[in-house]
Amino acid sequence: MALSPGDTGEAVRQLQRRLGSAGFLSFADVVPGTYDSGTERGVRDFQIDRGLAATGVCDESTLQTLVEASWELGDRPLSLHSPNFRGDDVAELQRLLSRLGFDCGRVDGIYGQLAHRAVVEFQINSGSEVTGVCTRDLVAAIRLLSRQTGDGPGISSVKETESLRTGTPLSGKRVAIGHFGDCDEVIDRLQSSLRDHGALVQATADPDALVQATAANEFGAELFIGVEVSVDRTALVSYYQVPAFESATGRTLARLIERHLRDVVSRPQVAGMRLPVLRETKMPAVLLSLGAGDAVTERGHRIADAIYLAITALSA
Repeated sequence: MALSPGDTGEAVRQLQRRLGSAGFLSFADVVPGTYDSGTERGVRDFQIDRGLAATGVCDESTLQTLVEASWELGDRPLSLHSPNFRGDDVAELQRLLSRLGFDCGRVDGIYGQLAHRAVVEFQINSGSEVTGVCTRDLVAAIRLLSRQTGDGPGISSVKETESLRTGTPLSGKRVAIGHFGDCDEVIDRLQSSLRDHGALVQATADPDALVQATAANEFGAELFIGVEVSVDRTALVSYYQVPAFESATGRTLARLIERHLRDVVSRPQVAGMRLPVLRETKMPAVLLSLGAGDAVTERGHRIADAIYLAITALSA
């Protein structure tokens, strides 16, 4: 359940404690147990820092991110588990292993199959007992070796950049389209354009980011395009970015979409974000949030054509 300004009680008190632990709130500036202006400001600052929508409301995604922020690498054993372990400790492990040349996939803070395989490969190569569990001792060994590496982007970033450089043809490309509502005109036109030029397209209409991401992952998509209408006045094209990783393909596609949208909607912007649908999808992804003043119904065909032209430019 979301917490918002005006709420009171133990849940708000716990939120304030988490914000304080993460360094985004001083108890001298708030009334304990009351979602006051100081608490709202702390939530908003945390959301901005973590690449979430800066609403000042503590929704499920914000609370989950706050919980994940409390974990430091070595605090707990990490292993392949259902549901997957999530947290800043996992992200740090992914960052370190990736820079050592062990492919964890992108740094998303989710301990999945790729992270598990990378830990096993590190254990094999370092002569450690092969358990697939990242213990405190294994963390110490990883950190020791990491002191000999530079501050490069890591193997997953290098692989994605190389894939972007070589390009892949649009014909046969698997593209997932996420439909978050109120933009049927855009989705229908985009699907038709992509299919007419040989792409394999799956469109999913659901307001839940996890449902969208799961559908795209199961489809084996090579690219995800999400489209939604927001209450903001300007259009925003976002791609996955965290301090230790950014999707090179997502960034490039977002900039291409922004370039083609300039003559269609007012002042489109591009931003690296950690929004749930960008994090949970396993392929390069962008989310186009169309401003409420962009007359989506009237300009739907032109918006869809702009997205299509960006995708074809990416695939060239």
